[in-house]
Amino acid sequence: MSHNTPSLLDRLSLNQETVRQWSLPELADGCARAGVRGVGLWRAPVQQFGVAAAARLIRDAGLRVTSLCRGGFFTAADPVERAAALDDNRAALDEAAALGTDTLVLVSGGLPSGSRDLPGARERVADALGELAPYAAERGVRLALEPLHPMYAADRCVVSTLAQALDLAERFPADRVGVVVDTYHLWWDDTVGAQIGRAGGTGSAGSRLAAFQLADWVTPLPEGVLLGRGQLGDGSVDLRWFRERVETAGYRGPVEVEIFNPALWARDGAEVLAEIVQRVRTHVV
Repeated sequence: MSHNTPSLLDRLSLNQETVRQWSLPELADGCARAGVRGVGLWRAPVQQFGVAAAARLIRDAGLRVTSLCRGGFFTAADPVERAAALDDNRAALDEAAALGTDTLVLVSGGLPSGSRDLPGARERVADALGELAPYAAERGVRLALEPLHPMYAADRCVVSTLAQALDLAERFPADRVGVVVDTYHLWWDDTVGAQIGRAGGTGSAGSRLAAFQLADWVTPLPEGVLLGRGQLGDGSVDLRWFRERVETAGYRGPVEVEIFNPALWARDGAEVLAEIVQRVRTHVV
């Protein structure tokens, strides 16, 4: 076992969707039992449980919330839809603050119906970041823009590369707008190593690395584009390389495992989590 193992495993976080079969109390108990100290939460199940109750539950289990998913969906051209999206993101920032996390993950949104204007959609993302950044700063939460694989560009996320995410984020102070490095979305990009270095910042330029998420890429995608993420070590991604790159860039934050996969959801949650810890030791450390 590498000498880095304890520190990396201390930073390990389990995203709630990886074990969707667990209720929030089961998630808190299961992570505490496994010695995993961080959880990434999703808004819908937290709202259903109650935000204040969820915050208390996680805190009482000795855990911390490493991120909240998700805000975003900023690309609507219709003014009413745009205003509703901004209101929803303000609510998400309030929820993140109540949960004690400093990271709200943003998925930008896809093209509006009938549109083919990717640059225009990205500019609306920038406009929304500008409106939300002061509100986020007041709550001690950073907006974390996540680039998604290009297969999502039309309907879900017009920000496809880390370079595109950084081009948007760098219009704002680093402590207000950062980026997410998710191995599932970025593994294919031959510029990603250089862009991770860029995100790390130098000198007076603060780091933009707000979150680091792990999942593998298996082919063919077993459940389509949304639910086709692979268990760590089952696919094509050099997970250790990514971990080394973000650490070289100065990142020491949570290492969050986020896998949407019905085959994992059909299994015992404690067994899945134990397997994840073992895969992290084998393929990430």
